[in-house]
Amino acid sequence: MQALEDLVARMETGELSLEESLAAYERGVGLYRHCQAALEQAELRVRLLSDPTQPELGRPLDATDDA
Repeated sequence: MQALEDLVARMETGELSLEESLAAYERGVGLYRHCQAALEQAELRVRLLSDPTQPELGRPLDATDDA
C-alpha cells in the first residue's frame, strides 16, 4: 500500500515525463490489483473462519460493526 501511495505522490508532482508517467500509471494499476486481491483473500479467510461449513453465507465485513 505504501508503494502505491508513494507512486501517486510522485505522479502528482507533475515532474515526470510522459513515458515515466505511463510507466508509473502501469505500475500503479498492478499495485492496485495486488492490493485488491489481498483484500479479497483476507475477506474469504474471515468468512471461512466464521463458518467453515458454509462460507458463502458469511456476510461482508462492515467497519461500523461492533467487535
